[in-house]
Amino acid sequence: MLRRAVVVRYLAIAALIVVGSLVPSGIAKAAPPPSPTPCTGTSCWYPALDSRWQYQLQGVAAYTSTGGINVNISGVPFTGGAAVSPSVFDIDLYVDPAVAGNNTTINTAALNAIHANGDRVICYLSAGTFEPWRPDAASYPDSIKGRSVSGFKDEKWVDIRQTSILLPIMDARVAKCKQAGFDGVEWDTVDGYTNRTSFPLTAADQLFYNTSLANLAHSYGLTVALKNDVEQLPDLSPYFDYAINEQCQQYNECDGYTTYFANNGKVVFQVEYKLGFSKFCPRANSANRNAIKKTYDLFDTPWTPCR
Repeated sequence: MLRRAVVVRYLAIAALIVVGSLVPSGIAKAAPPPSPTPCTGTSCWYPALDSRWQYQLQGVAAYTSTGGINVNISGVPFTGGAAVSPSVFDIDLYVDPAVAGNNTTINTAALNAIHANGDRVICYLSAGTFEPWRPDAASYPDSIKGRSVSGFKDEKWVDIRQTSILLPIMDARVAKCKQAGFDGVEWDTVDGYTNRTSFPLTAADQLFYNTSLANLAHSYGLTVALKNDVEQLPDLSPYFDYAINEQCQQYNECDGYTTYFANNGKVVFQVEYKLGFSKFCPRANSANRNAIKKTYDLFDTPWTPCR
């Protein structure tokens, strides 16, 4: 069964590459998105609608024994009362190099500690940008590297049309998430077509790439989060199991998450960075979105949940 699953997965990836592969010269029109492939098997985890979450992507030396992650964080919610703790953690696949001293240590220390507490872990991966500090950085040719991401000069947008290059890289990454024991995947920076990337990306290009990524995660028995890409919520909600959004209240973009995710029994994880609590928590709580207040650096603290 395992061998057959591997063969099926790679045939599916090969088909996506043939259909969606694009080259810098004479780029073809984006192919239609593949049909949704659901997550199957006993390992597929679906968070409850009222799952409180933590978003920590930078490690803290004080928590070196747990891979730089504060696995026992707690705080009083906006609604008051006793301190509460998250049941879902979204962390990077790797230990922060500032904590590990290298860029190759997979964060099983945090993963195992979080699981020991009875909580779940989402594996953070960037699918739409080139990050030079990643151990697989050499797999990215210059031809797919575009403009720097705003606010992150070393991180560059990639040409998501070139799926023959990108999908095998993403496959190798999600395989590591699965092998390590993560419960789900967050594909980040999957809205390049709405940004200045230096490539003429279209909504159709993004739709093909994002749906392919969702199916890829499912092929490993992992559920998958849609990160932002608010404009394509109607098209992408059938492919993704839950949503992660940054600042939807600040930009008045939250309503679609109620329609296409929460109303369909799919969890919405929301983070706000700039708004005061009274500006987003009441609305998030009434709409059953799991919102937290953080700062852009995404250390363990500050962390305040709305409920």
